Amino acid sequence: MMSFLRLFLPLAMAGLQLHAQTSWQEKVAHALPLLGHRDWIVVADPAYPLKNSTGFEVFATGLSQTDLLTVVLNALGGARNVRPVFFTDTELAYVSEQDANGISAYRAQLATLLKGGEASSLPQDQLEAKVDEAARTFHVLVLKSTTPLPYSAVFIDLDTGYWSPDAENRLRAAMKPK
Repeated sequence: MMSFLRLFLPLAMAGLQLHAQTSWQEKVAHALPLLGHRDWIVVADPAYPLKNSTGFEVFATGLSQTDLLTVVLNALGGARNVRPVFFTDTELAYVSEQDANGISAYRAQLATLLKGGEASSLPQDQLEAKVDEAARTFHVLVLKSTTPLPYSAVFIDLDTGYWSPDAENRLRAAMKPK
């Protein structure tokens, strides 16, 4: 019996780990066509809180921050229904290498990954307020990485993929009373 447990437990744990890894990937693949304008995706560090709100869905991915962001960007790149608008914490630019080993390399990788995308930074408390407000009505998908770097989360506000901000501005201008 003991030899059975020695063999079975590692296999069962590996199966659970594999299921956990494919679960979040399947969830993203399934959720992406359902997500739309005003929904959010947060690619978060491991300390991101498990929010006590019904609008949040949180997954631990087992991937590094940059690997996870690459997976999400690839998925979003193939989506026609949404267009990502990126936000990072303003604090990220001020975190020193002395206080967070690897932060400089992460910032360089992040700049490369987000090249060409709309990227803005806001103080963390303002970003959290935006996401919390969105979760009251919309869906927020939080994907947690294994990278322990402070202020490294990437917040992705989903906008309409087939309607540009310029088109929206022209529409609103046309609707104004003359």
